[in-house]
Amino acid sequence: MIDEKIREQIIALMKREVVPAVGCTEPMAVALCVSRATEVLGCCPEKITVLLSANILKNAMGVGIPGTGMIGLPIAIALGAIVGKSEYKLEVLKDITPEALEQGKQYINEGRIDIQLKEDCCDKLYVEAICEGGGHTASAIIQGSHTGFVSTSYDNAIMLIDEMPDGFSRDGSDDDIALNLRLVYDFAMTAPLDEINFILETRDYNLKAAQESLKYNYGHCLGKTMDRPLSHGIFGNTIFSRILSKTALATDARMGGALIPVMSNSGSGNQGICATNPVAVYAMENENTEEELIRALTLSHLTAIYIKQSLGKLSALCGCVVASIGSSCGITYLMGGSFERICYAVKNMIANLTGMICDGAKPSCALKIASGVSTALLSAVLAMEGRHVTSAEGIIDDDVDRSIRNLTIIGADAMCATDQMVLDIMTSKKKQAESE
Repeated sequence: MIDEKIREQIIALMKREVVPAVGCTEPMAVALCVSRATEVLGCCPEKITVLLSANILKNAMGVGIPGTGMIGLPIAIALGAIVGKSEYKLEVLKDITPEALEQGKQYINEGRIDIQLKEDCCDKLYVEAICEGGGHTASAIIQGSHTGFVSTSYDNAIMLIDEMPDGFSRDGSDDDIALNLRLVYDFAMTAPLDEINFILETRDYNLKAAQESLKYNYGHCLGKTMDRPLSHGIFGNTIFSRILSKTALATDARMGGALIPVMSNSGSGNQGICATNPVAVYAMENENTEEELIRALTLSHLTAIYIKQSLGKLSALCGCVVASIGSSCGITYLMGGSFERICYAVKNMIANLTGMICDGAKPSCALKIASGVSTALLSAVLAMEGRHVTSAEGIIDDDVDRSIRNLTIIGADAMCATDQMVLDIMTSKKKQAESE
């Protein structure tokens, strides 16, 4: 049994990182920052300027904003000022109304919003909102975490410095808990159920999102397509196809701008879906017990949190790589796999998916998540056969934690040039479209 103090720290970490979110978390973080600056200003701003890190800008450019039928940052910023409440955190826009939407559209048309890239930004997750109105100026800054305010000011007088939760640093890492895969596994397997059964909320939220997605045609309808007769003829009406469908359905809805909350992981709703739905669907199909499901979901989500500690909240590496590694661990456990077999699954995942780029949040994220989930199942099955990629191959090390570190070094450091190139391509397309 893990020491009680360590258990408490891990549980606090999980509750901090696994939270509800409505819509893509990057534009929601921007809307949240604008809402806080508006609250400090005390009136609806006449003008809003936002300064964003490249990764925030990249992830917010092409994604649907819940309840609007629109994509991108301008409407998120406008609604953050009009109806946003900072107390809602990543559900900041849940009070949207048709009237507020029309007001937001008018706000955009009047040219009140200025979106800029923050030059020489040292943090990949940085949002600064400057609101002007009534002869006064208010600002708010989020840094390191999607909900972590590090300062607010009114007429250049600083009102707040550092509102990060206890034990949480500005770079998104946890200062108190040095996780490794063995600790993650031991915690998931031995923690008292009444301390970790809150993780079942991830199943409730994210499978409900998949069910709600069936009512409309969101994004590229990948989840619906996987559930149609033609797809059944190719993939079969199998556990595999149902896992892919339920995971893609929730992602379709979220990226398509549905006003449906999901349970996120490490600041990403897609990662939360990917760490949850494959595990939950497999457990239902395999008739695992509720205790086994709780432990599998805990293993999946905490593995993703562990990997993100060294990768960072935002990176050039697609988040589905991280979350699908978590779900592969959870599924391997549900198959009856030991810690050794779970390590095999992790190595198989890293050998396959390393290098998948993040080119922003958008409807086609469902395709990448389907690829990640497919690999998660393949890796789990291979691991249960006692087979895994060895240290003689590529970046895999005999030690599973070093293998994970090799993955995160590539994603956080080596792929920086890739990240910049992706942003350059995306912004040049946007400029070209605006000029036509």
